Amino acid sequence: MNFITKSFQELTTTELYQILQLRSEVFVVEQDCVYQDIDFKDQKALHVFGVKNDKIVAYTRIFKPKDYFDAASIGRVVVQENERKFGFGHEVMKASTNAIKDHFNVDEITISAQVYLKKFYESHGFKKVGEGYLEDGIPHIRMDKK
Repeated sequence: MNFITKSFQELTTTELYQILQLRSEVFVVEQDCVYQDIDFKDQKALHVFGVKNDKIVAYTRIFKPKDYFDAASIGRVVVQENERKFGFGHEVMKASTNAIKDHFNVDEITISAQVYLKKFYESHGFKKVGEGYLEDGIPHIRMDKK
């Protein structure tokens, strides 16, 4: 899989449409969670996405320190449902941590993780910090990577 990192301004309209469609497909429809995905944070983020057969099937958005948390951060981690069996979640996380290092020159990363994905993020070096909380009605935990 080919991973690409672009600023909001560099995204083509087709790329942006595919990203928003993928996020909606998973976070709103699959997870049955009504929330405002378009939050005006995309303009500050760098967008990391994996393309397979000319279609975006894996995606995250990353932020430099202080834009979201004190540390750099990764959010909106998503892989199209029928592509998860290929390990693209692990690949997009590696691409995202590498992009943070390359673009922001930092190693510390904070994420707001859905609780059921704790072991997945632990496999990428993240550790739980504090107590759980609800975000958009879904249990989350803060996780940090130093």
